[in-house]
Amino acid sequence: MQIAVGQILRAHGIRGEVLVVVRTDEPGVRFAPGSVLPTEPPERGPLTVAASRWHSGRLIVAFEGIRDRTAAEGLRGTLLVLDSAQIPPASDPDEFYDHELIGLGVVTAAGDPVGVVADVLHHGQDLLVVRRGGPPAQVPLGSRSPGGAGAPADALVPFVGAIVTDVDVAAGRLVIDPPPGLLDPDEATEA
Repeated sequence: MQIAVGQILRAHGIRGEVLVVVRTDEPGVRFAPGSVLPTEPPERGPLTVAASRWHSGRLIVAFEGIRDRTAAEGLRGTLLVLDSAQIPPASDPDEFYDHELIGLGVVTAAGDPVGVVADVLHHGQDLLVVRRGGPPAQVPLGSRSPGGAGAPADALVPFVGAIVTDVDVAAGRLVIDPPPGLLDPDEATEA
């Protein structure tokens, strides 16, 4: 699975440097000189990091062969990716990478199927986007489940120990103990 570690925002200056939006916890490793990064779209890469530096809280990267502003602007919007197999497992057993969670089947503590983790959002609190009613390939994100009108929409599940009680990546399963109203908003008004 390809995961994004950064995205080229725009050219910076006239010498071919670019501003990169960082999407990794290890920018010093991923953007070290000599690092080779595949790209999306693939025809723009792979790109080899010549140099990187921080300026005003932003990462500025120079790639080998990109020597002027015009060439740098041609990379605008390019995703810098990495094969998830290259990322070692987290050292903390209670810590997970997004790519490990996406695709896990979600069940309640009672064993009732809920759906599949379709995405992980990081907005002040980590949220799991659980696609209800089918595997990710069958239900577009943000849509109703294949059950038709009245079927439950995607659920946002806070990734906290009180709600997510077990994560078993090897078994492909995540267990939740949802409070009333989390999966069915009508439950909250009935209580």
